[in-house]
Amino acid sequence: MNVLQRIGNIGPKRPQSQKRPSPAGKRFVIPKRLTLCLLIVFLTGLVWSGIRVWNMNTAASTTPLRPAQIGIVLGASMWGAEPSPGLKERLEEALRLYRNGTVKRLIVSGGLDKPDFPYTEAEGMQRYLIDRGIPAQHIILENQATSTYENLLYSQQIMKEHGWTSSIIITHSYHGPRALEIAQFLDFDHPQMALTESNVLNMPLHQSREILAYAKWTLQRWWISAQIAVT
Repeated sequence: MNVLQRIGNIGPKRPQSQKRPSPAGKRFVIPKRLTLCLLIVFLTGLVWSGIRVWNMNTAASTTPLRPAQIGIVLGASMWGAEPSPGLKERLEEALRLYRNGTVKRLIVSGGLDKPDFPYTEAEGMQRYLIDRGIPAQHIILENQATSTYENLLYSQQIMKEHGWTSSIIITHSYHGPRALEIAQFLDFDHPQMALTESNVLNMPLHQSREILAYAKWTLQRWWISAQIAVT
């Protein structure tokens, strides 16, 4: 080592700069408050869904079922030109009520499932009922509805046009609680329910869909109520 090198080594050494960890190396930590909020939301949703399933599994027809002026058959999917097996179950319940005199007429409610289908849900139901002996003049078509809310809203308008006040809503048990809640929201006069169990539907699948539909209806109800409050 020469003299210049020795001189350069004399004196305090400069501290070496510490390397900062790169952003990519940092772990993302969820704040405790956010974790708690997410947990509360999850548990609330779980309890809410459990209540909905319990309501579906315990739903029952109105007892005693009093005679009414009109039976409202809530639509379900068509299979091309024919009602689906699930829809046929609702129609068989409607036939039973008509034949034993519990209802005098039927409103069949439901729009077009797909553009290439030959009939709306209402038209498919009408054909099924006529083929089994109900006179066409005792079946009123509601061809526009695309949801349970519209089924009942448009059927209610038909009832008002004809001066009918008493009704029985015909659907499946799993669908009954939401249908009844919507009817009460629309101020139906003491709506009655005629509910049928299903031997053909995949209940876990349909109940899961119904939970989502119930959540959608809850938001829709709040929105409609807020609009009414503003006006």
